[in-house]
Amino acid sequence: MRGLSATDEVVDLVSRLIQFDTSNTGEPETTRGEADCARWVAAQLEDVGYETEYIESGMPGRGNVFARLPGRDSTRGALLIHVHLDVVPAEAEDWSVHPFSGAVRDGYIWGRGAVDMKDMAGMVLALARQFKREGTVPPRDLVFAFLADEEAGGKWGSQWLVDNRPDLFEGITEAIGEVGGFSLTVDRPDGSVRRLYLVETAEKGLSWMRLTCDAPAGHGSFLAAENAVTEIAGAVARIGAHKFPLVMTDAVSEFLAALSEETGLDFSPETPDLESALFKIGNLARIIGATLRDTANPTMLSAGYKANVIPQHAEAVVDCRVLPGRQAAFERTIDELIGPKVKREWITHLPAYETTFDGDLVDAMNDAILAHDEHGRTVPYMLSGGTDAKAFARLGIRCFGFAPLQLPPELDFAALFHGVDERVPVDSILFGTRVFEHLLNNC
Repeated sequence: MRGLSATDEVVDLVSRLIQFDTSNTGEPETTRGEADCARWVAAQLEDVGYETEYIESGMPGRGNVFARLPGRDSTRGALLIHVHLDVVPAEAEDWSVHPFSGAVRDGYIWGRGAVDMKDMAGMVLALARQFKREGTVPPRDLVFAFLADEEAGGKWGSQWLVDNRPDLFEGITEAIGEVGGFSLTVDRPDGSVRRLYLVETAEKGLSWMRLTCDAPAGHGSFLAAENAVTEIAGAVARIGAHKFPLVMTDAVSEFLAALSEETGLDFSPETPDLESALFKIGNLARIIGATLRDTANPTMLSAGYKANVIPQHAEAVVDCRVLPGRQAAFERTIDELIGPKVKREWITHLPAYETTFDGDLVDAMNDAILAHDEHGRTVPYMLSGGTDAKAFARLGIRCFGFAPLQLPPELDFAALFHGVDERVPVDSILFGTRVFEHLLNNC
């Protein structure tokens, strides 16, 4: 049975996925839309003959969909292709278009999730449908997973599935997910350009930390020997001002070496003020620079209920992103900064992850890029954030980020993640679909 190709319908599928408001507020009672979107995805897969499994991961409405396409060699480890259907919230009044319109205009698909990550979800769905229609038999089993709750750490998505439904991942040895495969265009010394396609082989730990302090309450006009607000404010200020040491992980070292080789510029660890030097490559430096050291950014403060009352309790939340192998040293530094009167606890604590940039799957990624871009080169990099890969790594699955997009050099891609007027170029989606097809047929 033949019909539409993946490139024929991928733009429409991405647009339709964006039209589902799957905003994840981080609170189960106000998060919505995941179940409707997941059931729609299941219907699109069943329409071409897949058997799907719909699972609500520990809480009503947290919908996930799984489907498997058997490959030629079932003795090989299966490949998991995972995407998440939830998105961060968006305020419509801030946008040029409605964030859940899925509008296609000016060469872009617009809306919340366009790059994080309903673009990849649409590509995966389009290819899964094409493969089934055409009777494609890939080299190995492919498992397609459309997941809930990634934007809040996966507690009611990938983490729950790994803990409660490990059977879904039986036989899977490798996985491909988000935030990799996009292009970074750099100028070469001979006047030509090279498009580096960044493959995520590592990601920092994602830990949200709550700081608390309790002290005697009192009248605001009295002298106070102890003040919970003062203690928390001091701890937050010290953390916010602290600069953690520069650490070169394998993924970052390999990326910087490739960048130096292609540009002729010096991005070695000995470069004075390396973080500033990175801005020579453009706005993506905000992501790359954040992988040179641990970060701890205070994000929330809460204390008091009346102007003339010294409160008994004060607290803060700090977003901590820790490099692989640095957790113990990071916690020692935090304890020194907060002092003895402030307590800390992890609200969410997901460890760092890293793998090596080698193997047959990495070779297949590079071959897929070169088949469609003769000026391309795949390079490893570390993501400063986190993905569902953190959950799958607990099962021993080797994880990569590869959602291929050939981007216009002038596009500030980093700013689109969780940003206003999030959008993805139509041409990038078509390119990515062709690259993904090549990869999955040769993986």
